[in-house]
Amino acid sequence: MQTDLFHQPIKFETHDDCIAAMEALTDDPLADTGHRMVIYRGNPAADLMVIGEGPGANEEQQGKPYVGRSGKLLDKILESVGFDSQNGVYVSNTVFRRPPNNRDPEPTELAYYKPYLMELIRLVNPKVILTTGKYSMWQVIGGERLGVKSISQLRITRLRGQWHQVDGRYVMPIFHPAYLLRNPSREQGKPKWHTWQDVQAVRAKYDELGGM
Repeated sequence: MQTDLFHQPIKFETHDDCIAAMEALTDDPLADTGHRMVIYRGNPAADLMVIGEGPGANEEQQGKPYVGRSGKLLDKILESVGFDSQNGVYVSNTVFRRPPNNRDPEPTELAYYKPYLMELIRLVNPKVILTTGKYSMWQVIGGERLGVKSISQLRITRLRGQWHQVDGRYVMPIFHPAYLLRNPSREQGKPKWHTWQDVQAVRAKYDELGGM
């Protein structure tokens, strides 16, 4: 069953218009603590989109998501099945400024930034979306579709690797690269092993859908 989570009141004519409006925000909930907007990196015409959580120190400094250790691992994961991690993927966030002390996003922050995330998804129009971390799962797929009532109930070990169809797009939760850095074993049944299975399934679905 499809879920229309992408129908949102914030609309822009182009991706550039949306980015310009986001960069001009001054009253968003993280404006006083997250000093720089971190919106995306990669190709706005990509058929594969990756959505993380919130930017950290490296991301804030460079103004791009997933550029630290987790980002380097994400790129290796994508490249392992033939994706161009710089030009063939669009990478974004769940919230677009760095939360204080790298804490988790709060419900009011998620609610504020969600329409902008949904509009970025609409404008990029990817065929396949990967969510990394429970907050991006919650924002994109939704609690009802995931069978939970709150973010705290989300368990990536149970939900990873499952396809969800949201507004005509195929969405899969995968382990956050930071989790894989903490669990480096490639042994069968371990998180890295599962991620290898998941990313191969992603590649197969992408090719099946005619991704470019």
